[in-house]
Amino acid sequence: MSDFDLAANVTHAHESNDYGALISLFPYAKLLGIEGLPLGDEVVFRLPANKDNIGNPVLPALHGGVIAGFMEHSAMLHLLMIMGTTHFPKIIDFSIDYLRAGHYRDTYAQCQVWRQGKRVANVAITAWQTNRAEPIATARAHFKVDEA
Repeated sequence: MSDFDLAANVTHAHESNDYGALISLFPYAKLLGIEGLPLGDEVVFRLPANKDNIGNPVLPALHGGVIAGFMEHSAMLHLLMIMGTTHFPKIIDFSIDYLRAGHYRDTYAQCQVWRQGKRVANVAITAWQTNRAEPIATARAHFKVDEA
């Protein structure tokens, strides 16, 4: 994938409010079935309920790694959408706090950029299922955003 193609996908996603082509550039995001849902000027990410993502069949509850992967990819996609850059951000660090079980249902994530410098960006991610006020996990991610 060339830099030009990435820029074209980002522009198309913004203009059409269709984030499918952009998300499909990330194989794991595509495997999980992550979707971008426009909400005003922002995008909320959705992880559809999928039996393959269950880690605890007794509850049933989502695997913690799936939740973390969903949140990390949501942050990367969010950053890519708002940066106005032509290259992929690279993950430096990711830290997650699991707050409650992620049950077998759709999961949502919203991201907020805390700081974006010339080389590093910090993103906060919150994931919830039925009520945004009751998150199942929160996370912080740091990305390298310069081209060098």
